[in-house]
Order: sequence, then structure tokens, then C-alpha cells
Amino acid sequence: MPNASKSELFRKLPSNDELLRTASIQALVEREGHASVAESVRVVLADLRQEISDDQLDDKALDLALGGLFTAIERQLRKSLSFSLLPLINATGVILHTNLGRAPLPHTAIDHMGAVASGYSNLEFNLATGERGKRDVHVDRLFQKLLSGDITSGSARNNDRKKGDSPLQVERSSAAISTIVVNNNAAAVLLALNSLADGGEVIVSRGELVEIGGSFRIPDVMQKSNALLREVGTTNRTRVADYERAINDRTRLLLRVHRSNFEISGFTEQPALDELVALSRRRNIPLMEDLGSGALFDLRAVGINGEPGVLDSLRTGVDIVTYSGDKLLGGPQAGLISGRADLVSRMRSNSLFRALRVDKLTYAALEATLLAYVRGDHDGVPILRMMRLSKDEISLRAQAVIAEVESSIKRGFGTAKSKAMRLKMKLCDGESIIGGGAAPSAVLSTILISLSHADLSADRLSTVLRSGNPPVIARVEEGRVLLDLRTVFPGQDANLATALASLN
Repeated sequence: MPNASKSELFRKLPSNDELLRTASIQALVEREGHASVAESVRVVLADLRQEISDDQLDDKALDLALGGLFTAIERQLRKSLSFSLLPLINATGVILHTNLGRAPLPHTAIDHMGAVASGYSNLEFNLATGERGKRDVHVDRLFQKLLSGDITSGSARNNDRKKGDSPLQVERSSAAISTIVVNNNAAAVLLALNSLADGGEVIVSRGELVEIGGSFRIPDVMQKSNALLREVGTTNRTRVADYERAINDRTRLLLRVHRSNFEISGFTEQPALDELVALSRRRNIPLMEDLGSGALFDLRAVGINGEPGVLDSLRTGVDIVTYSGDKLLGGPQAGLISGRADLVSRMRSNSLFRALRVDKLTYAALEATLLAYVRGDHDGVPILRMMRLSKDEISLRAQAVIAEVESSIKRGFGTAKSKAMRLKMKLCDGESIIGGGAAPSAVLSTILISLSHADLSADRLSTVLRSGNPPVIARVEEGRVLLDLRTVFPGQDANLATALASLN
């Protein structure tokens, strides 16, 4: 289209005010409000101007677009007034998918959040005394049940004072366990470092100076806490002697950071946790461990080894453990700090704690999640249920989904027996992963549904699935679209089948 004709096309476009004065648009204004409708008019006209500028509309096409202007404005209005944050079907097989919101909450947590959110609650009110209370108590009591059982760890801790033990060592061996909650694990690390090492040195291995996602790095968090980083060892090898040589009168904390989102293999060395505990006791310097994921469930029960749990660390004698609520715990986003009550008390009294504390909804979700653990209801926590699914269970569901899709497509053929099946589905072996920066080398055997289409590439097929209602998120590998039902809730199988049938 010659550039000279563009001015004529632009003159055909009505102004915003002209459109807003029409009877049909005025009806929209009365129903949805002037501001929202005016914005939708502006967006639709701006899109038409852009299409004219890009030579995408000729005179005939523009007339057609102008004839459907009201429909386009109404559609844009619906889009602008609808939710952007949507529920979807996670068929990737990544259990803790950071981009998809990590751990789905237990139903009990959702119910409890609804009850607490819909009215008033005793968030900071002591019902027994009628006075102001502390919001920590709602979950600290449950953490104490889960974490304080027999933390009298092996060689480093016991309740009897040994000859030569300092008063501090005796105090540490008999200290109660307490837990506080902030908004995420980075905040937990920040608060702990600021409370325990403000202006002092924190010793950490160079091989543990990790980036935890979103470009947030442990050295940066440490700098914001006003603690001074003291690196020891090398990237691949650090010994307990490196920590001991670095200790001086400014040392306030020994820090161990669990490399939860990557592995170093080959010529490597790292002190055993009990070695660091022994050094901490000998030099009377607290030991803190940033676990990141923080499991309260024995992952060995589902075949995952080498991923330390919170209780493992505390039993070994670590003074403070920081971890996430929405990873291996299976609860809401939160940063959890568990450990010696005297050290946690210092963090609770830090003014930074108020800036980082969480609201009633997080406490409600966390309380319900922890109660599932206390009751031993592991299947009540969705991520634990997903990890416990067997390959055979997943295979049976996958076969049922394929059968339903094929049946639905054939019903759609009606009497036209000559129609072909354009969507091809077959089962194949595969692996699910934990994700979310947890257990990076752990995989769970699964059965996948492999999709191919006569007219659509794998990337296009994946795009079409994402654009559905609800969106279906799949994996694309080696030119195939792969669906893993481990991360699909059984109640979503019918919706998944409907989405797949619509592709034929």
C-alpha cells in the first residue's frame, strides 16, 4: 500500500470522544464506568493506528475493522477487567515450578485462609487473658512439636555438662527450639545475619557463595545485613581448618549455605556438618545453615537422597536454620528461621523483623500445612502426594486421559468416517523433577504423554495449549510436546482431556 494513502486511512478513524458519545458505548459506560471504557477505546484505536502504520490494513480491511469496532472494544474491556493471575494445569512434571507459583497449598490451608480472611481473627490477641498477644504463637507451637522432639544431637550436644564445657556450651546444649516467620528465605537470611553479625564477620566457604534466583546473591544479602563476608577455602575445596584459621575477635557467625540449586562434582571437598558443629562449640561461635528448601518430610521415603532436612540439621547441632515455606515444606511463601530460642529471640526483637513479617493469611496457610504434618497426613500436602505417586499410578491415569481424548474426537467426527486423527498421542518413559532449587540431581520415574500433530509444530502445539482455558503448560523436548500427570491434579484430568481433544 503506498504511503500516500495512509493519511486517508487515518482520517477514517473516529476520535476517542466520538466513539464515547455513541449510544452503544454509552451503554458500556453506564455498566462498567467511564474510565475503563475510555481506556479500552483508546487501546483499540491505537492498535488500528499501528496496523495502518505497519501497512497491515488496506481500505477494505479497515472498513471491516471499523464495522466490528464495538465488538473489539467490548472484548478489550472484558480483558482489562478480568484477572491476570490465573489457575492453570501444570503438566511439566516439575513439582516446585517457581514460575508457576511453587507449592500448591493443601485444601485445609485454603479453607483456613478463607475463614480467617473473611472476618476478624485473634492474630495478635490472647483469648485467655484478653490482652495483646503475639502472632508467632500460632505456628511456633506446631514447629516445636515437629522440631523439638529429641534434639540432643549425637556427639556435640547432651544435657549433662561435661568436664571442660563452658557455660555457653551448656546453655546451647539445653536450649529450646523456636521459630519465627518472615516473607521469604532471602529475608530470613537477611534478618538472621543482621541480628547475629551486625558489624562483625561471617565466615563462609567460597564454594557456597551462591545466587539464589532472580540475581539475588548471598554476598549481596550479607552486605545489606551489615555483616562482613569472610570467604574461606576455594570454589571446589574447603576444609574445616580453613574456617578455624579465619576466626578472629571480630567473628560473629559461621555460615553454611546448602547448594540446593546446583552441584559441584569431581575434585571437591566440603566439611561435614558435624565438624562445623564441633568447631562452633569449641570456639563458642553460633553456626547458621541456610538450607533454602527445608524439608520436614523424610525424602528418603520417596527415593530422594542427599537433601538434608531441617530436623537433620538441628539434631546435628546447628544453632540457626533458615528455609522456605513454599518449597519442600509445601506451604505458602515464607522465610522460616528455626533454632536456639535465645538467638531467635534476638531476631524477634530486631526492628527489621517488623518490616519483614508476614500477614494473617500466611500464618493461616502455614498453620494448616503444619497441622497436616503433626497429624501425619502427608497426602494432605499436595507436593508430598505428588512425590509419592508411583509410575504405575501415573500410567493408569495417562491411559485414561488418552482413551477419553480419542473417544471425544471420534464422537466429534459424527458420520464423517473419512476424517483423520491429526493429533497423535503415545506413552513413553520419563522423569519428573523436584524443581524450585531443591534436590537438583533427584529425579522420579514417570510416564509421559507424548504429543505430535499433523499440522502443528511442537512449539506451536505448546503455544495453543498455553492459550486455552485453563492454560495447559507442557514440556517441549526434541520436537515433542510432553505431558507429565505427576503434577496434574486428578480433578484436572477431564479438563486436560478436553483441551487435547480440541487440538484435533
